[in-house]
Order: sequence, then C-alpha cells, then structure tokens
Amino acid sequence: MTFVLSRLSSSMVRAGDAVVDWWCTRYPSITACSTMVVAALGRAVASMHISVVPRLFSTSTTITPQWAACLVGPATIRRPQVPPQNNACSGVCSLHTSATLGIYKIIWKLRTKYTIQAKGRNKTGGRDRRGKAWLHRIGGGHKQRYRMVDFKRERVAENAANEPFAEKVLLVRYDPLRSGHIAMVAGGNQKRWIVATENMQPGQIINTSQKISRINVEAMEGNAHPVGALTMGTLIHNLELTPGKGATLIRAAGTCGLIVRNMKTSVIVQLPSKQQIKVDAKCMATVGRVSNIHHNQRKLGKAGRSRWLGRRPSSGLWQRKGGWAGRKIHPPKPLKDYTQFPAARFLQPA
Repeated sequence: MTFVLSRLSSSMVRAGDAVVDWWCTRYPSITACSTMVVAALGRAVASMHISVVPRLFSTSTTITPQWAACLVGPATIRRPQVPPQNNACSGVCSLHTSATLGIYKIIWKLRTKYTIQAKGRNKTGGRDRRGKAWLHRIGGGHKQRYRMVDFKRERVAENAANEPFAEKVLLVRYDPLRSGHIAMVAGGNQKRWIVATENMQPGQIINTSQKISRINVEAMEGNAHPVGALTMGTLIHNLELTPGKGATLIRAAGTCGLIVRNMKTSVIVQLPSKQQIKVDAKCMATVGRVSNIHHNQRKLGKAGRSRWLGRRPSSGLWQRKGGWAGRKIHPPKPLKDYTQFPAARFLQPA
C-alpha cells in the first residue's frame, strides 16, 4: 500500500511539473509578475522575523528548475541580522535609505527658555532640508540676529490678581527680521521684547489687564486689554484668535484693526484688509497702531540694497517688460484746423 501511494504521488508531481513548464513557456510575463509577488511576500514575511524551511516537498522527486525559481527561490526567507546595540540606527533598521536618514537630522530645537539676548540665525537660501530650491527669490544678504518677541501680553502682578500689570518701556529699536519696530519692557523681575506702537517712547508706562467690566474702558495707546473690554471704534493690533495662544494677527508695520461691534461673548473686528472676523471676547489685543508707519513708502534706491536684505532678482525670463516692449497704442495727434486763419495785421502809418 505504501509503494502504491509513493508511485501515485510521484506521478502527480511529474504531471504538475509538466503543467508548470507549459505555463512558464506559454505566459512568461505572468510568470515574471508572480515571481515578483512571491518575492515581495517573502520580504514582507522576513521583516516579521519568521524563519521558514526552504524545502516545500518531502518527496524524493527532483523539482525542475523552471518553476522552482518561481516558488523556492523567491520564497527563501532568511532571518535578518540583529544590528549591534551601539549603532545609531539600532532597533530601526540596518540599511540606510532615504527614509532612515531623516532620523539623524534635528529639524527644530525648541527653545523653552525665554531670553532677551539676540540669537544667531541660519539662512536657508531658499532650500528645504533635502537641499532642493523651493524659492528662488531668497539668498544672500547681511547677517541677521533673531530677538524673541513675546506676543502674549497677559501678565499677573504678585499678590494682585485683578490689578493691571504695569511695565516700563526701556528701549525702542529696529528689528531686521520684521517690518515694525520692537520695544524692550520691564515689569516685576522680568524683561521682554514686544511689538512697539506708533508713539511709544522710552520711559512710558504701559498696563496689561485681563478684566472685562460692565463699562467699557477707554484704554491708552500701548495698553493691552481683552477685546470685549474695549469700546467700538478702537484701533487695535496684536490680536489673538484663541484666548491665551498669543497674538497672530495685525503685527505688520503701520497696520491696525478696528472694533466694529461688541457683543456679549464675541467681538467683530475689521482687519487691515477690510475683512471682518468674529473672535472671542477674551482674546487680548493692544491699543493703537504698529510702529514704522512709513515702511511701505521707503525707496531702496538701487538693486544692491535688495541684495543686502536677502532678496535675489527674479529670473530674466519672467522679468516684467517695460514700456519699450511690445506693440503700443499711441494717442491720436491733435487735430489741425485749416479753416480759421489768423487775422491779418495791417501796418499802421507812421
């Protein structure tokens, strides 16, 4: 009985060999695709750290190499080598590809400690982290240093939670990284940089209050209040979109917003673009306009000054043409009148 079963299994394997040989010869493209699928399946299973016996059949028949390459060859799975513990890529992979190189680069180092000292700033030259140019108008320029501007004006005085927090303006100066000027203020035991207003001067005292009373306050320029505490028609800047998140709107030089309508829980504010938005009444804002109101009227004078500011010229292919280029529509010349002649002048007798 055992001999009969072995003869039957051998004949079945030989019949299968003939069928597979005919399939590989008849449809080579499908065979190649199936080979790629089996190879991909083998790589996927190999990543799961599974070891498989490479031999598929236990019979004594010899497998033909044409279809053995389709099954046994691609499906041979090897256990991946465990990387050493001192490797920088330990526990992740042992092959450095474009996907694994990103783990070695620090994209951004968060500075949690505030400082008034100017920090060095690295320029990108219009390139991303891959080195690809994504903006051709950036590059060069004078070295610039970054000063951390605090856009959260809310402060609480010690032992007086409901009282306004007073600060003194120490310095108003130019900032190379923004259009408006900045001011150094001191209150309590801390100094910080803020966005300066139009008429802010050293020695001025500014207040910050988070209280919303029943009667709207008439705040002075430079003071910070919730928008729900200000009267309609007040000019504001450094506006928050979410209470406590810091100012994100109306921070450019010479810009200001206008309080259009004051409701109980929300306020409608008109932005410099004439667009009106509705924000929470607890959002903080600073009274007045941003400093350096003549920023949009300055004249650079020459192309080299744009290079000092880090602006590269546009491509010559896309530069705007002047009035000399292209066809022109000339205005019609004035009409000459030949019907009315000047009056004759007669010589008067002496």
